[in-house]
Amino acid sequence: MAPIFSGLVHVRFASRPSVAGRRSRQTERDACLCCVQTSLASSLDTMSSIDQLNAADVTGFHGALLEHLKRGAVPPLVPSATLWKAIEDNHHCNIALWDEEDQARRRDVPDSAIANSKRLIDGYNQRRNDAIERIDELVLIALPSLPDTAQLHSETIGALIDRLSILSLKLFHMDWQTRRGDVDADHRGISSTRLARLREQHADLAWCLDELVRGCLAGALRFKVYRQFKMYNDPKFNPWLTG
Repeated sequence: MAPIFSGLVHVRFASRPSVAGRRSRQTERDACLCCVQTSLASSLDTMSSIDQLNAADVTGFHGALLEHLKRGAVPPLVPSATLWKAIEDNHHCNIALWDEEDQARRRDVPDSAIANSKRLIDGYNQRRNDAIERIDELVLIALPSLPDTAQLHSETIGALIDRLSILSLKLFHMDWQTRRGDVDADHRGISSTRLARLREQHADLAWCLDELVRGCLAGALRFKVYRQFKMYNDPKFNPWLTG
């Protein structure tokens, strides 16, 4: 099957949103992040079998969603309970985490704003890990029974997809650095070198994802769902939340 998004792996972006345009960022960003083009979501819904999962479509989807958010249009989401919905949720959280991590390092805002960012980061990170586990659950359900003799892989398909999502964000932001007009040529040159290295890492990791999928389908590789058991957000396990 030909990848749906093969032409969207290396999308170029023109500008970064201004700080002024990010008021009420949790509400606004969540509303935007929960929307994907109807045609894009419909295409993904047709991919119900695990043997159709490939890195080109995953990385293309990551790039397509970032391009969609850059354009600013907010079409309605087509709800889905498929594997791609979990991949989408994971990417949403990584996008939100990136922005909040930037905000949490500001020095021109009161401490309360930093504390708010840290709480948002905790929430998004919990949702991100939940999505990784959901990806792995859905993949294992879709796979034929994996023999115990298959080699155990240290990384799961969900973890690899999560890493590709994060790399897509690094590509997004490093690409912007290469074209900034308010920095000198040395900065753009360093950014270009780093961008090339990130693209190499991205391609390598995409290959690893395809190899893991193929190995599982062939019965040569297997993986398990590794639960994160995050304790810091749960009052039952973090006594500081019940004080």
